[in-house]
Amino acid sequence: MSNSTVLTQDLQNNPRSSQVPAGVESPVKVAYIMSRFPKITETFILYEILALEEFGVPVEVYPLLREYQPVTHPEAERLVQRAHFHPFISLPILHAQWHFIRRRPLAYFRLWAEVLGGTWGSAKFLVGALGIFPKAVRFAYEMKRQGITHVHAHFASHPALAAFIIHRLTGIPFSFTAHGSDLHVERRMLDKKVAAAAFAVTISSYNNEVMVEECGEAARNKIHIIHCGVDTSVFSPHRRSLAQSPFQILCVASFEEVKGHKYLIEACQLLRDRGVDFTCHLVGDGPLRPEIEAQITAAGLLDQVRLHGGVPRADVVRMLAEADVMALASVPTRSGKREGIPVVLMEAMASGLPVVTSAISGIPELVDSGCGLLVLPGDATALDDGLRKLKEDAKLRDRMGQAGRERVLREFDLRINTAALARLFQLRSQVDAAREVPGAVDMGQGREPRSLYG
Repeated sequence: MSNSTVLTQDLQNNPRSSQVPAGVESPVKVAYIMSRFPKITETFILYEILALEEFGVPVEVYPLLREYQPVTHPEAERLVQRAHFHPFISLPILHAQWHFIRRRPLAYFRLWAEVLGGTWGSAKFLVGALGIFPKAVRFAYEMKRQGITHVHAHFASHPALAAFIIHRLTGIPFSFTAHGSDLHVERRMLDKKVAAAAFAVTISSYNNEVMVEECGEAARNKIHIIHCGVDTSVFSPHRRSLAQSPFQILCVASFEEVKGHKYLIEACQLLRDRGVDFTCHLVGDGPLRPEIEAQITAAGLLDQVRLHGGVPRADVVRMLAEADVMALASVPTRSGKREGIPVVLMEAMASGLPVVTSAISGIPELVDSGCGLLVLPGDATALDDGLRKLKEDAKLRDRMGQAGRERVLREFDLRINTAALARLFQLRSQVDAAREVPGAVDMGQGREPRSLYG
């Protein structure tokens, strides 16, 4: 039995271990690629990186774009200071193109042809490829000099394409995590990315089946299901008054169509019309905020619905402690965009809150009847019914909150799940170190287990 098979079986048998495997001669040094950084709505990337560094895995951050926003999580600041930000064109970027043209001209121009051919027919992906290709070449140049041993991208779209380009030019192995809309709307070159990757990760069984359907059954053993996770020491239960009034509803979500704010406001109007004493807190920002504000005004809900804008994690923790229920009315959009498994639901459940949310995509893998209420997407009446049921039964809220906390501790804990990812990075490193050993097995081959959860 090869070392890689032993390590993978150990990962399956001991998913709660927070230790990365020892004994790897070449230390792992990982580069992370994401679309934008620091982005307040993508805290799962930030805290995954910080957890990796706690485990002793060095991480370099390579964002495709620098995000400027009024609110930033304080923990992101030190990563921002050392992140590798680049414009779309610059002298260093031109120097990197010339470096690879001189040393690997056929590989460089064939890669251009492969990327343009793979994205042709989609304006979004083609324009994105034209924009990120030169920058990804610069990343490749810098990563070789930094001694990066593995590249990991968050999102199967442009970040995974950048990692693919880096791999083609340098041979550095890469992987990527597929989440939600990056997988559900359009899947340009997904089969090529999975084929070229050392392994792929996705955050739900639902996504796994989407990827296998797109890439073929042969890809199944290469895809690992590792849920996003939350820090269960930060998001923890607080004692609430069972007679608290008014009923406190919390929704933390960017103002986008996929989050379904429209239907939550309709449900709030039904609650008000039925005489329920409540306050609904909307946390977040985004393009649809003016539209939702107009809907709130038209419905006469200015006294019941409060908008807080984007807030740092500490404020979210405080608001969860003061809430009675988390509501998230996710819906599929006209363009095909769908949720993955929203991290905010994990945060709420870890905090001991019941949730009312939509039965869509991977959400039922987190929420079941023991820890929350699932409703059909776009059904404001069902949302209203669920919220009223929880409002009227404090003991049910308490039972669901406890069950939700237990579910997150079992399957959605940040450190446990990041340790699983770190061990995959280490496994890849050990496979590379053992390439000359007879019987060594590459990642994703044979009958290796795909998922930590079943």
